[in-house]
Amino acid sequence: MIRLLDLVFSLLGLVCGSPVLVVIYLIGLFDTGSPIFRQERVGRNMKPFVLVKFRTMSVDTASVASHLASTSSITKLGSFLRRTKLDELPQLWNVLKGEMSLVGPRPGLFNQQELLDEREVLNVFDARPGVTGLAQVSDIDMSTPKLLAQTDAKMIATLSLGHYFKYIIQTVTGKGSGDRVR
Repeated sequence: MIRLLDLVFSLLGLVCGSPVLVVIYLIGLFDTGSPIFRQERVGRNMKPFVLVKFRTMSVDTASVASHLASTSSITKLGSFLRRTKLDELPQLWNVLKGEMSLVGPRPGLFNQQELLDEREVLNVFDARPGVTGLAQVSDIDMSTPKLLAQTDAKMIATLSLGHYFKYIIQTVTGKGSGDRVR
């Protein structure tokens, strides 16, 4: 049932949100010259996939977890996109392709070994990664790998249709701070 909802909502989001996507893309061309950010992430069953987002940091920023990046890397447009969470919109394509769900554990990087180990022990990789989830609306980010993995495992174990909609609504209405940057 959740996969069906993911398909319907991601398709609707891409179609209905296409004017917003185009405007952000065009503004992004002037902001960084490269408005789309692609990065290999750890997916379901630890398989790699390419996550797509709007770029919020300068093009030369190192490929590290957000909490390890410097705030000086964030562009003016990027600051707005992060605050409004509009930088996440292109991930609807990842959801449509089946690489992600709207709700699930945020996909990490392959160089985040402590997080990978914690998630592997708790079988978090059995689930599709998500655009949002319990950790995101609870202000838990990748700077606390053990707590993040525990929260992800709890979310997976208790995920229901009610929780699915609750996490999406909380994200859209601004609960949670998103990825922290120092």
